[in-house]
Amino acid sequence: MGRDATGEDLRDNGRSVFFGSSLLSVRENPAPDAVDFDLQEFLRHLTGRPGVYRMIDAAGEIIYVGKAKNLKKRVSSYFSRQDNSPKTRAMVAQICRIEVTITHTENEALLLENNLIKALRPRYNILLRDDKSYPYIYLSANTFPRLGFHRGARSAKGRYFGPYPSSAAVREGLNLLQKLFPVRQCEDSFFRHRSRPCLQYQIKRCTAPCVGYITPEQYQEDVRHAQMFLEGRNNDIIDELVKRMEQASAELAFEQAARYRDQIVNLRRAQERQYVMGEGNGDLDVIAAAQAGGECCIQVFFIRGGRNLGNKSYYPQHAAQSELAEILAAFLPQYYLGGQAGERPIPSEILISHALPERALLEAVLGEQAGRKVHLRDSLRGDRVRWLALAKTNAAQALASHLANRQHMLGRFEALQEGLGLDDLPQRIECFDISHTMGEATVASCVVFDTQGAVKADYRRYNIENITPGDDYAAMHQALQRRFRKLQEGEGKCPDILLIDGGKGQLTQAEQVLQALQIAGVTVIGVAKGPTRKSGVEQLLLSGQQAPIILPVESPARHLIQQVRDEAHRFAITGHRQRRNKQRKTSSLEGIAGLGPKRRQLLLRQFGGLQEVARAGVDDLCKVKGISRQLAQTIYDAFHTEQG
Repeated sequence: MGRDATGEDLRDNGRSVFFGSSLLSVRENPAPDAVDFDLQEFLRHLTGRPGVYRMIDAAGEIIYVGKAKNLKKRVSSYFSRQDNSPKTRAMVAQICRIEVTITHTENEALLLENNLIKALRPRYNILLRDDKSYPYIYLSANTFPRLGFHRGARSAKGRYFGPYPSSAAVREGLNLLQKLFPVRQCEDSFFRHRSRPCLQYQIKRCTAPCVGYITPEQYQEDVRHAQMFLEGRNNDIIDELVKRMEQASAELAFEQAARYRDQIVNLRRAQERQYVMGEGNGDLDVIAAAQAGGECCIQVFFIRGGRNLGNKSYYPQHAAQSELAEILAAFLPQYYLGGQAGERPIPSEILISHALPERALLEAVLGEQAGRKVHLRDSLRGDRVRWLALAKTNAAQALASHLANRQHMLGRFEALQEGLGLDDLPQRIECFDISHTMGEATVASCVVFDTQGAVKADYRRYNIENITPGDDYAAMHQALQRRFRKLQEGEGKCPDILLIDGGKGQLTQAEQVLQALQIAGVTVIGVAKGPTRKSGVEQLLLSGQQAPIILPVESPARHLIQQVRDEAHRFAITGHRQRRNKQRKTSSLEGIAGLGPKRRQLLLRQFGGLQEVARAGVDDLCKVKGISRQLAQTIYDAFHTEQG
């Protein structure tokens, strides 16, 4: 075991590594018995996005893997429902930790769930069958072909589409096909003995070929569309349906136009890309880093045979002063070379979230260990862009949950008490920030933290009025006056520490407001940017003190200040954008730069309405003529930016 210059042991699960001039210590998710897992705190900060959750027992074994459209609601239901089965109650009693992986869609979560269950075989999951028994959609080779569910040997004449991850997925697909294209799904024995149309014809799910209501040529047109749909050639079908919809609308056949619109909507939903199942059969790792509140999280995703086999979180220590590229450069050799030879297979391709200054050297070192060429890539296209985006999202979410841990937060409050020399442990921190665009739509934010983390129920925004545009001092004065006047009237709690995002001018405004309202006992601190104006080198200006306080870079107190300030900044910007868009009286699409009237109209036609545009993925948006990937990403971000 190595020692640093002071003689201290450099330990981290038995692995530490020097690379260049950097030493990076990395810890994995701590073992369940090493952390007091706070269920309520975990659920409070759990995201509502789709994803997969893994339940882990005291021995660190994954006992159950599940998927959810809304992770927060699904995971919470295990602990709030009284009608769970005995098996579920027995499983819940063993849970010591829960890990989550965010996905883009619920369907993607389903595929990832299947991959994880096959790889991990948790004892509380119903284990999947092997690939040979996966279900397919079968299109027969008759004069009037039928679509149906198939499992087993594929010996009958016709086409097989799949495999699908579950029977439910096949049935859902068949149900959708029946709504879109009236191709029969009845058994041949039923079809041959019909003398009149069945109910499916009456509800417009079939064209009654059994009694000759449609010619073989007309029927084959529907079959062709169904095949195109199953082959993923949806754009050609959608273009045709758009033309039919516009023609029906021009002819005032609005009911028929609405049916075409519904077909377009269903087709768009069906063609959403499944990012868990990539193109090709390559093996690669995806490594992304996120930084916030003075800490860093690195996510490693394992892609094998084109399938996502899961991910793991790591939290580097001593990384507060380092850029993310530097952290990754130190992490990679420690991760792949820190253990015994062959402990972690090195894939031929590793996707990374940041460009590395010593990439060639790293590739040579890793290639020598692997016995073949290894490529580190940060400039990506196609599926690899989506893999990396998913890893970045999970890194940010994991870090947010890590920072919100109750024990972790209490330690930061204690460090802040010591760093500021306070007599008592602060119980409540409020932070104010101002956001505007050249004086337009000025909004002030107030965020609140206590020893358990963010108190979002007490967050407030203030629309600033009747000031000179761009006057941040007046805006801060107005916001503070409105906040603390309410306190005088008996509303809300008084903070122990009042953080002001700004320098001496903003600090003076806070002092004047508190003095005018005769509110005492509040420690007022201005968080001012340092000479370089870079994050991490802020100065703390305490009311009544001349010299600024500069906390050590590794201080948990500094990390707490950064976390609270960053949250106030995020909350202010979100509120400002909402107010600005409302004042400009723009729709969600009209406020997007680069999206003119013609493109907006084309988007709405192609997707069948604004709601479907909002739920579309980047790849789906790219398929519309005139929409580049960059513009598609802008449109996606406009609808999916998390609101405070």
